[in-house]
Amino acid sequence: MKIFLDTSNLAMINTWLQTGLIDGITTNPSTLSKEGGDPKKLVLAICAALGSRDVSIEVTKQSAQDVYKQALEIAALAPNVVVKVPCHPTYFPVIQRLVKEGVAVNVTLVFSLLQGMMMSKLGVRYISPFVGRLDDIDVDGSELLCEMRSMIDHYEFDTQILAASIRHVRHFHDAVSFGADVVTLPVEVLEKATQHPLTEQGIAKFNADWHKLGITQFP
Repeated sequence: MKIFLDTSNLAMINTWLQTGLIDGITTNPSTLSKEGGDPKKLVLAICAALGSRDVSIEVTKQSAQDVYKQALEIAALAPNVVVKVPCHPTYFPVIQRLVKEGVAVNVTLVFSLLQGMMMSKLGVRYISPFVGRLDDIDVDGSELLCEMRSMIDHYEFDTQILAASIRHVRHFHDAVSFGADVVTLPVEVLEKATQHPLTEQGIAKFNADWHKLGITQFP
């Protein structure tokens, strides 16, 4: 299981990289706009900080021709860039062409098993089912992860499942339980996942019991 951070905040990225838990970053126009400044300089800095680990960067153009051209430009920014392209029929020929030309592609806004199958058939690196957005319309987003895992394993596709739109720790838990290859998390969800009240209580009890011995140095 790979853990990606879903953020464009470089300071936060550097903080979490020190934990050894982070395997990649996903950005999007919304997170980049929050940081302000020159987005190109920011994504270059993020790519440099990540070393060889993947950084997903999304296209912003609309027409198929413009998306193709922009995708090549984004891919050329750094060796560890993965280009995010929405799962829309308009872009299927573009996605196929990019894959054939060796561009790493993360297909986003995937909401069905059949969309995932089609993109896996094209050979993209990642498909990103948006778990939380499915939940918003009263569809079990986590169940889709389970279906995609079975589909990819059955047909022996190489595409990885990147669970996205993770809203809370339960989504994170489901992504692990249902066999997603990658989960991309908002910082606040990852922070919550690192904590457990029983851990805090256990530390407090151990400390209290140790202080009863009155030892100031050990070992």
